Amino acid sequence: MIRFLHTADLHLDSPFKGITDMPITRLTELRESTFAAYEKLIHHAEKTTPDFVLIAGDIYDGEDRSLRAQMRFVKGLERLKRAEIPVFISHGNHDHLGGKWTRFQLPDNVTVFGPEVETAELVVHGQRIRIHGFSYKERHIKEAMIGRFPKSNREPGTIDIGMLHGSIAGEETHAVYAPFTTEALLEKGYQYWALGHIHKRQLLHNEPPIVYPGNLQGRHRNEQGVKGFYDVELELNQAALKFVPTSVLVFDEIEVDCKEISLANEWLIACQNTATEVVERNGSSILSVRNVKMSAEATHLFSGSSDDEWLEVLRESADPDVWFSELFVESQQRSSLSPESPLVRSVKEQMENWEEEDWRMVLQDVYQHARSGPYLFPLSSEMKEELRKEAGELISNELST
Repeated sequence: MIRFLHTADLHLDSPFKGITDMPITRLTELRESTFAAYEKLIHHAEKTTPDFVLIAGDIYDGEDRSLRAQMRFVKGLERLKRAEIPVFISHGNHDHLGGKWTRFQLPDNVTVFGPEVETAELVVHGQRIRIHGFSYKERHIKEAMIGRFPKSNREPGTIDIGMLHGSIAGEETHAVYAPFTTEALLEKGYQYWALGHIHKRQLLHNEPPIVYPGNLQGRHRNEQGVKGFYDVELELNQAALKFVPTSVLVFDEIEVDCKEISLANEWLIACQNTATEVVERNGSSILSVRNVKMSAEATHLFSGSSDDEWLEVLRESADPDVWFSELFVESQQRSSLSPESPLVRSVKEQMENWEEEDWRMVLQDVYQHARSGPYLFPLSSEMKEELRKEAGELISNELST
């Protein structure tokens, strides 16, 4: 039996774009959260000494990775070297090999796959382990790279593991890179597939395991729930996966039933009680609040003040482990398309993956217009976040009429 850790999508030094209204202490904690989550991974490895660690892409948040992020990442790798733990890395679309950055020397316990599919070998407890993978040469890889992975030769005592940063062909909730099908992965005959790119934890297949561990730390309200990595025990024909949480702050949404609420303090108590349940389950949380089942009395109550005022009052009464980020008040005439329907969510998540060139292409008619262009401000992170929200609301409103 061998044991290894499978992680992906660290997104170290994520800027948490669009989150600006938090107190400085909370905002600092949030901006340090990707590093703190990575620290939990390293600490677990030092404590439990797995046979090796797999990192399946998007170590950094962008191709122009910061010196600070690189330094913190390398320091973690050096700790794993001192613990004699090999590390295998395949870079993804956010940290591709063509990015501009000042490179650090990696310790010699680290193997980084190149732009072509390669095979790294090691022997663990007398078993031969073959790890197959590649790194993105550039940000956009539309080719189905799975065709370049070798098939297992089924040698006795040999375990084959594939590392692939990509998405299922036809998947619509994320930008599609290095597309594959489950059937194509299974045809390779590997004992484990270590995937990356999708930030939601998913087990696509049980035997053999085809696994997305999700990211180490949620970065916005569309990445809800506890995040972490997998500690995997693997034999030739059997695997046991243990999820290890690393979230420092958990993004989530609570619904508050307002059908019998007519007073402000009733609503505050309902919010606090529901939030307490989330914190007891997940730890420190950043919560969106959605008022549902609005009665006439509740509608009249909330019409008396702006959503921002209600949110401010809620924050003042909140538990220290909770930050209320947004308030949504559901109208009595419910839209036939929820703001969090798969279609709306797909559009917003696609926009979250846009680079500067994508924004420029979409908005070029506005910014290059002879009359309006000279008077427009540069597109800030806050403006982009607002455009994402408005896009979701526009789709909901248009399709419900």
